[in-house]
Amino acid sequence: MSSQPSDPLAAVDALLAAVEAGHLLPAPAERVRLREAAGLTQAAVAQALGVRIPSIQAWEEGRAEPKPERLQAYRRLLEGLAQRFPAPAPAPASPKPAAPPTTPSSPAVAASEAEVRPTVASRRPLPRKAATAATAASADSRFPHGPLAVLDGDGSAYGVDGIVLDCPAATITELVEWTLKESGLGAARLNRNGKDSDPLIVLTASAAVKLGLPERLEGREERRSLRLADDHPVVKQIGAAKWQLTQRGFGPWARIYRKAEGRARQCVQLAILSWDALDTRSWPGVAAMDPADIARVLGVYAQRVLTPRGSTAVSGLELMTALRPPTRAVQDNGTWVSGHNPGSLGSEPMDPAPPEAIAEHPVVVRSGWSGGFLNEEAYQWVRDPVLLSDEECLLPYAVGLDLNTAFLAAAARLVVGLSAPDHFHRPVFNKKIPGSWLADLSHIELDPRLPSPFTPDGTRPTGPAWYQTHTLAYAQELGHDVRPVEAYLRRETGAYLDPWHDRLKTAYVDTLADLGVTADLTDAGFLAAMEVHQQADPAMAAVLAAIKATVKGGIGKLRERPQGRTYRDGDPWPAMQRPTWRPDIRAAVISKARVNMHRKLTNMVKLTGLFPLAVLSDCVVYPSPGASPLDFLPYEASGKPLMGGFRLGPTPGLAKVEGVQEMAWAVDLMEKGLNPARHIKGGDAVLDDGE
Repeated sequence: MSSQPSDPLAAVDALLAAVEAGHLLPAPAERVRLREAAGLTQAAVAQALGVRIPSIQAWEEGRAEPKPERLQAYRRLLEGLAQRFPAPAPAPASPKPAAPPTTPSSPAVAASEAEVRPTVASRRPLPRKAATAATAASADSRFPHGPLAVLDGDGSAYGVDGIVLDCPAATITELVEWTLKESGLGAARLNRNGKDSDPLIVLTASAAVKLGLPERLEGREERRSLRLADDHPVVKQIGAAKWQLTQRGFGPWARIYRKAEGRARQCVQLAILSWDALDTRSWPGVAAMDPADIARVLGVYAQRVLTPRGSTAVSGLELMTALRPPTRAVQDNGTWVSGHNPGSLGSEPMDPAPPEAIAEHPVVVRSGWSGGFLNEEAYQWVRDPVLLSDEECLLPYAVGLDLNTAFLAAAARLVVGLSAPDHFHRPVFNKKIPGSWLADLSHIELDPRLPSPFTPDGTRPTGPAWYQTHTLAYAQELGHDVRPVEAYLRRETGAYLDPWHDRLKTAYVDTLADLGVTADLTDAGFLAAMEVHQQADPAMAAVLAAIKATVKGGIGKLRERPQGRTYRDGDPWPAMQRPTWRPDIRAAVISKARVNMHRKLTNMVKLTGLFPLAVLSDCVVYPSPGASPLDFLPYEASGKPLMGGFRLGPTPGLAKVEGVQEMAWAVDLMEKGLNPARHIKGGDAVLDDGE
């Protein structure tokens, strides 16, 4: 049957009329670009237009168009954004070997052509799958060579998309000057009120030695502090050239800078591979790769997350600030000044409420607080073996399910406090207000074959305790009366983590898709793809591991503890002096994640009659009649997964297989007081909440 219109002339007239009436919208890709350029989430646009988030997703993917009552409003939004964020100029052509572009970062570092050493750029094919996803990272004309480069001992600097630059630097200070004046490296800011990412140079062992650095940190003091001694020749060289190091000194991740002149930053970040800059848990196998593949891995991560700025935990925290900068330009009597950016955490640290802090915190020590603390942690629970039925023990298998990036799923649309806490006595509980509440939930009796949703170890509360809002809201959802006696609440609130969630979710899903795991697979196809995805492309598998570590590490950093043998309780430590030291936000994420887990556990009982054997953070173990989750997960007769329980899939919050063992193995561990969820993968996995 023909798909051609029956009256082409009429169809053309209708199209012209739509153009004249202003009913046509920009292409779907442009709609996405405009929204992201403004730092708006799909949820924010949906709320403004009075539609659901899936509608915005459909409009941006070209699967649907707004109905007439929403069309003009959506078009007005896009037109307004287009005026503020015009389409970028086309990406520059591949650099010519004989005449590469130079990109001075400021007047202070600009040099005449006679002073600039030639930078020879070429593109060499990568030995594996081309890093096409990283190409977008170099689209900004100010940074034609992408966000970073990996420098080898022969002076070759390997960048994204197979580019190779010739770096003539023989010292660290020459490397810094070359990077800022000639390399064309860097990345555009992620938010209009933020800052561009500093260029990153990753040094191989041979490059480090060539530039005067030790191949490894060898001295006792150097190994203990993970930094060069202040009297090391390279450190002295940096000072003599009027450059500065940050307070953490010259370690595996070093920042070398001069004070910015105007809006132009003069900062270069170095990562030394042989000093374990790329932790093997977060970046499995990357440090052993050849420089071109290291550049590919880090380049894709930089394009999808941000240019690495330290450990994945540090990068996770930095991403929050990059997407929600603390300040913005505002007018004061006709003069542009720096002002607070609404929705951010601000630029000054904020003391937590005493129950939100930790015992070492000055707020606790100074006040003599003894009223207890929030204990919102991930699950570590094992069912009492006495409660195992004969039918369960006779099942042949124990199957572990792992929720994809459970903390990330919990961060979605999570309202947190943005202002300082206020103290209330006998408050009426309100599930919409983020904060910490003192309440007694010990009277609530639940099925002992399930963990309690109110404690990390799954035991029933024994008396009054401090809870985050989501935990008490869940008690209310289960039908119980909630009467707090005290609370610390925040008046200013917002979904601070929304852009962080959206960016990392997209990075996670896109990277899984590169490994052959896509949303259109059947559940059986998903399981098959997950069995081999890490072998499909080790480089992209490393990117995926880094993204997952960024999520957990970023949340953990919100409550980073003091470090060092000389620390004394009550003394301030560096982490707590930043605006992102927010243990209450960490507690909110973990509380919501634990509640989400318990809700699924409860629904599984209703849908299948199955009770879990054990839970460890985002991993749950079930007895099963077969070696696959397809043998016990709930499905409709048509084969469609039932809502409410655990479902398989590649997006955050859905499940994948963690491991499969014999049921007898699991029962034996339970009788020994051990957690099967910790070991079901076949190794000695440990709980990792990012700290």
